[in-house]
Parts: sequence; structure tokens; C-alpha cells
Amino acid sequence: MATQLTSTRQRLIDAALQLFSIQGITETTTRQIAELAQVNEVTLFRHFGNKQGLLLAAISESAVFKDFGESLREKASQTSSLHQALKDYASDRLQALEQVPELVLSVVGESRRYSSEHQQVIGEYLTQANQYVAEYIVTVIEREQLQTNLPVSQLASLLNSLLLGYAAIQFTTGFQALWQSRDEFLESLVELFLNQVEAESSVEKIIDLPVNLVHTILQKAKKIELRDYALMYVLFATGLSALEIANLERVHQIIDRDRYLLQITQGSVRQVPVNQWILGKRYGSYTRNPLTQWLKSRKDNEAALFLNDAGLPLSEIEIQQRWQIITQGLLTPEGQAPVIVQTQQTWCVEMLMKGMTLENLSMLTGQSLKQLKPYIQRVKEKIAIEQAIQRDRDSQ
Repeated sequence: MATQLTSTRQRLIDAALQLFSIQGITETTTRQIAELAQVNEVTLFRHFGNKQGLLLAAISESAVFKDFGESLREKASQTSSLHQALKDYASDRLQALEQVPELVLSVVGESRRYSSEHQQVIGEYLTQANQYVAEYIVTVIEREQLQTNLPVSQLASLLNSLLLGYAAIQFTTGFQALWQSRDEFLESLVELFLNQVEAESSVEKIIDLPVNLVHTILQKAKKIELRDYALMYVLFATGLSALEIANLERVHQIIDRDRYLLQITQGSVRQVPVNQWILGKRYGSYTRNPLTQWLKSRKDNEAALFLNDAGLPLSEIEIQQRWQIITQGLLTPEGQAPVIVQTQQTWCVEMLMKGMTLENLSMLTGQSLKQLKPYIQRVKEKIAIEQAIQRDRDSQ
């Protein structure tokens, strides 16, 4: 019986969507929907009450909205940055809207002809969608300890309005001259929203590690064991976080004579290069370096790139513990113990000093341009120091 009821309900929704798309919402009657679904009109009323109830069900159970809340909750639990989280959401929504272009045009194009009941139904849908998005944004913002210049509810409403507007323009005219591609539109959209978000505390101070300290850490790790040497090498050669390294597997390597890449599959999905050179010193080649030697020495069949002493995948916490053991007794010029996050800061500063653009660094790190802006000041400081030293040498 339940299967039959579900089948009848779905036939009515499918029929409604088909007619709404062809002749519009206001011109479609409940009798037409029932006839197309091959059921009695009374059955439609029993399931949905009226056309407004059917419209709400048709919208909420379409590809644009189905499992929307659960999908966002799952995405919010991932470790992607706010930049990536916003871009992933916007991209997913545009793809979903493209699955029902006729329905979108019907909803937008007939809006002035809707009865108050129809308008209320659309309003309920948009309110629920905005609430889901607001919860999604709040989760990411709280994780990154950020604050917004506008209430999150307003940010969510603005985001959905812009996405719907973009889709409506595209479906109606195919006009895209304002942006060279969809990705450019998404980047512009994300940057607009990131301008409304800032760190709760003052701008993060970038404290990259000095050359001698970095090489000392690598040498200390080498003397302990090959795994630790490979681990420190990956930290300084890729700029990856401890969590990203903990999630790496052997299959995530892309390696040949001319390059060595690691595929990041969680959070901010991307590929990152494994450098041969770290602050002026070469640590092997793309095919033979501390990491490849560590992997070659293993006799196990475990998928993880790094294992603990028990032969199990090395966790984020264990990576941090190995860092503390290796760096014990070492101090930065500020008189502080080096912390693991400084490996990424050191890598980013080095890449910028070598001429990489902030936009390309954003793609490699998964961080937004706004998050990376503090690096500009640090690079300027280092360039100024180098110029001062060069002036001193020229005076001799």
C-alpha cells in the first residue's frame, strides 16, 4: 500500500513539474495535473490539499532542493576554507538549477501573476533555503573563528538571490558577457562575500622559520628515523597541514621524472607540488627524495602515506606529536618553540619570494586571497631586508 501511495504522489509531482514547465504555474490547473498523472482530482487534494501544497512539494522535492539541508550539513563538517565552502555551494546550486531551467523560468517569469497563496509558497521555500545556507555559513565561520560585517541570514539571502539571478539571465538569454566563464562568476561572487568576513582577532602575524632552523629540523628528523625525515620533508616541501597529510594515501601520488604532485581529496580538493628545493638546499629529486625512500623501505600493504609505530595510519594528533619530539629544545628568533603551522607559513613565504602570484598560491593552498593577504606584508619585509643587505655589500 505504501509503495502505491508513494507512486501516486510521485506521479502527481512529476505531472505538475511537467505542466508548470510547459505552460506556467498560473495557467496549470489541478484537473490537468490529475489527468496527466492518471488519477482522480480528489486524490490530488487528498495528498496535497490544493495546488499551492503541490507546488511546494514539487519545488522542495526537485533536484534543486532535495536533500538540501542534509547535503549542506555534510559539507559543513568538512575542513574546507570559507572560500572553498562558498564556491562549492554556489557551484552545486547552479548545477542543480540547470536541471530544471523551465521551472526556474516559470517561477521567476510569472511572479507578478501569482496569487497571494502562490507567493507564500515560494516565500516559504526561499526562507527555508536561506536558513539552510545560513546554518552552513555559520558552521564554517565558527570553525575559522571569523566574524561578518552583515548578519549571516542577510548573507545567505543575498547569495541565493545572486545565484538565482545569474541562472535566470543565463536561461533566458544565454548572456554571459559580464564574465568570461562560470568559474570567473563564482570567484567574483565568493570574493564579494569574503569582503564581508574578517578575522575576530587582529590580522594573523606571519612568522616563517629561518633557513638554518628549517634545515636543523630536517637533519634532526633524519637522525631519528626515515619516516620522521619524510614527514618533515613533506611539511616543508608542500605547505600542507597536518590534517591534510594524515589523509594522504599512496595512490594520491603523481610522480615522474619531471614532477612530483600530491592529490588532496578532502576539504579543499587540489593538487600540490612536492618541491625538490627547500630554502636553498636540494633534498633529492622528484623520483628519489626522503618521501619516496620512506615508501620504498616499507614492507606493508597499508594505503596510508604515513604509518605510526603500530603500523596504523598516522593521525593528525600523532603528526603534531612527532613535530614536538623532533623540534624539542629548538627556539625561533622570537625565543618561542616552533609550531607546526609555521611550516606552511614558511612554504608560502618561500613561494611568494620566488615570484608566485597570490592567486596561484590561493589555488595551491586552498586559502582565499583575503586569508593570504598577511603574507604580502611579510614578503615586503623580507625583500626590504635583502635590499638593505645588498646595499651594504655594494658599499664595500
